[in-house]
Amino acid sequence: METFTNLLSVCGAVAMFLYGMTQMSSGLEKFAGDRLGKVLSVMTKNRVMGILTGMMVTIILQSSSATTVIVVGLVTSGVMTLRQSIGVIMGANIGTTATVWLISVVGEMNIAHIALPLLAFCLPAFFSSRSKVKSFSQTIFGFCLLFLGLSFLQGAADNLGLNTHVANLLSHLDCDKYYAILLFVVVGALITAVVQSSAATMAITLMLFGMDIPGFGFYQAAALAMGQNIGTTATALLGSMTGTRMSRRAAMAHMLFNVIGVMIILPVFYWTCDAVSWFLSDVLQADDNAKFKLSAFHTAFNAFNTLLLVWFVPQIEKIVYRLVPYSEEEEDFRLKYIPTGMISATSELALGEVQNEIITFAERCKKMFAMVKNMMTLEKEADFVQEFERVTKYEGITDKMEVEIANYINKVMEAGGLTKESKRKMFKMMKLVSELESIGDSCNNLGRTLSH
Repeated sequence: METFTNLLSVCGAVAMFLYGMTQMSSGLEKFAGDRLGKVLSVMTKNRVMGILTGMMVTIILQSSSATTVIVVGLVTSGVMTLRQSIGVIMGANIGTTATVWLISVVGEMNIAHIALPLLAFCLPAFFSSRSKVKSFSQTIFGFCLLFLGLSFLQGAADNLGLNTHVANLLSHLDCDKYYAILLFVVVGALITAVVQSSAATMAITLMLFGMDIPGFGFYQAAALAMGQNIGTTATALLGSMTGTRMSRRAAMAHMLFNVIGVMIILPVFYWTCDAVSWFLSDVLQADDNAKFKLSAFHTAFNAFNTLLLVWFVPQIEKIVYRLVPYSEEEEDFRLKYIPTGMISATSELALGEVQNEIITFAERCKKMFAMVKNMMTLEKEADFVQEFERVTKYEGITDKMEVEIANYINKVMEAGGLTKESKRKMFKMMKLVSELESIGDSCNNLGRTLSH
């Protein structure tokens, strides 16, 4: 019974960590407002700027997944090209190492004794009428929960005897062999894909590495970290599966970059780890800190792959287009700009997507007017009937578009984070969508009248 209780405590601590990370990221995102999307869309004209921008935004949001979701939205809405998005994604991979360093450095301190006073300090701000103050308090709230979760996780793991269980499990495996390293990479990818948070799995890896578990040393922890780089791409990839082709391409580029990076390092894995150990021990004289060593490997791994692969962005783009090929025939019943699998990370992106979709909606209504006009000039009954069927088909499309655009607007409104100006624009666009659908109905009625 005690073991079961301790196991639940570990799960609860992980849940607190994940919730804290989500709240901190969400608070930072709201505090930054729509400027992040604007920065990403403007400062990505070349690869170097794209990488630096991706790093900056990810450090601010403390989440590479959040940055990737923003990038997918920008690519979908046509604000950013696929080639530009690859540079930002590379930068996001470097930026996400800031979270690992934060956990390593702050995790060494006893933050638990100041977390509760900080929570009490930020509580009144939750009731503030100023959105910036509320967002800032949400960030502090998430920060406190994140490190309280880490503290509880350490205590629960000790009570559970996690180091003993892991040591017993690894005793059946020759952990220094190359096949074992590959296994650790796969395990890291799978766990991160399930948890959908590389920060959580990295925090657990750092904790295990600091326990001096037999069979779980620097090589094994580094292999898990590489696998986590692959697993973290699952968030955007799964979300884009029901989206547009461009959203799938952006998510696929993220996965492809991380997979190629792991494949590059694997043949020289032991040399890479030894090089990091040498640099820390002989150059920085900091070899005694296990968490710093793993954080340094994580940073070196992502930085090296970015510096190497940044010269092959056009080739990566070509591979992505082969994996998600371009089709000349657009599906009439598929929205062009709005991602149906996820909501854009910022209200500015959501506004842009809805505006572009409304333009497409209006163009289809314009086609319907041309069809009705064409019906009046046709002499053969068969041609007339065929054109009327096209009008009827497009009327069905307008009905579907109205429902899907309206549903997306409602989801964005319910998600929160919109400014008053953004809400006002959303309400106007909702009315505009309804009017366009009425135009589609009117065209269909005109066609029906002509058919009589």
